Amino acid sequence: MYFAALLARTEDGWEASDTELDDVETLSDLTDLAREASVDEDTVLVYIEQEDAWFGVLRVDGEEDPRIYVSDASAAARSSYGEILLTDELLGREPGAEDEIAALEELVDLDGTEDGEPEEPRSGAGGGAAVSEPDLDHDPDAVPAGPLGDLGVLADLGLSEKDLLTLRTDALAEIADVLGAAEVLEAVR
Repeated sequence: MYFAALLARTEDGWEASDTELDDVETLSDLTDLAREASVDEDTVLVYIEQEDAWFGVLRVDGEEDPRIYVSDASAAARSSYGEILLTDELLGREPGAEDEIAALEELVDLDGTEDGEPEEPRSGAGGGAAVSEPDLDHDPDAVPAGPLGDLGVLADLGLSEKDLLTLRTDALAEIADVLGAAEVLEAVR
């Protein structure tokens, strides 16, 4: 089960609302949703959690690039909402690299033979050329387990990097408590 909330800072404190993510497909969509809730381009936090698996925080400050923290990237990668937060940049990948590789694989026969030429059987201990095995320890598409992103995303709001890393269940309540937004959040839950 998912829960998403939006916390927008105003002159009078924080405003909270639960958020539907049905129409959100990309990080840009989510960032636009946050900016629409912004008052005078002030800070907006979008919180997404999958119960007992992971949570993520997207922070938008005016027109600045969004800042993202995900508590468990590998768990989030198995979630459609988590995939929104796990951008190529956050994962340390070249943007669009997957699309380029797929296109190249379609254009080029990568088995090393000419078209129509039979593949040579792989030889083992019986001599012949050695065939190198793929590096199974390094998968460029692998998503790391554990926290990923901007650990200081909430530091200036009172939640240190160390405290952020220790949050597990009901992290939103703890974040809202630090921000002084616990009452307004409880009203929307």
